[in-house]
Amino acid sequence: MDGLPESHNGWTFLTNHARVLATIAENQSARVRDIAARCRLTERAVQKIIADLEEAGYLSHVREGRGNIYQIDPSKILRHPAEAGQGLTVASLLTLLVQDETHRVSPPPEPTHALG
Repeated sequence: MDGLPESHNGWTFLTNHARVLATIAENQSARVRDIAARCRLTERAVQKIIADLEEAGYLSHVREGRGNIYQIDPSKILRHPAEAGQGLTVASLLTLLVQDETHRVSPPPEPTHALG
């Protein structure tokens, strides 16, 4: 991917922090470059998000060779008061976001409407 990723206008369901965390959950040794490409963010934005997640205790890393191995704390409570009040954890979020393709549920069939 050359330069900046294509932009997106409008709202989305997930924050960039959630996207980065889910990408790391899928590959704990992912490079910042790969995370940025997957999330359609700049490398600088991903570095900032990783720093935010580490500062808040959701993520840590150890240096291995020229790369990093990330460790997510699945027991951390989500930050927003609506989720925190219910005790929702990072593990519960990642369970929804990170699934093996073989375990994905296929979408339900389209409802048929009788003409009457």
